[in-house]
Amino acid sequence: LVEPYQAFVEVDTALLRPTGLTQGQFDVIATLGNTEGFAMRELSAKTLIAKGTLTGVVDRLEKKGLVTRATNPEDRRSFLVALTAEGEELFQRVFPEHLERLGALFVGVDDARLDALREDLVALREEMIREA
Repeated sequence: LVEPYQAFVEVDTALLRPTGLTQGQFDVIATLGNTEGFAMRELSAKTLIAKGTLTGVVDRLEKKGLVTRATNPEDRRSFLVALTAEGEELFQRVFPEHLERLGALFVGVDDARLDALREDLVALREEMIREA
């Protein structure tokens, strides 16, 4: 499992290099795109970035002018993170191209095989959760 993941990260990192974003920063931009934003806890769960690490990622994106962070009116102990207009423009420009480039990596794999791989990975995850 680790070897294919590492290969994917290596390719993904190379694709992201021209954007000036790290993989974590891109994950946040991609998750926030076309949304009203999320509370930090939700954003952490959706991106699988630990809350402590996510704070630093959001700090850097905020300094770049790509996200805003505001007190959550429903829970003043938490923050809502959303894309700025510049962040949304970046998302609209970069995300579709990024998906296309990643999709090109799987051109030689037919849909039935991809579906089987997804099912196997979901089953493995569920089994690991059950055993934990």
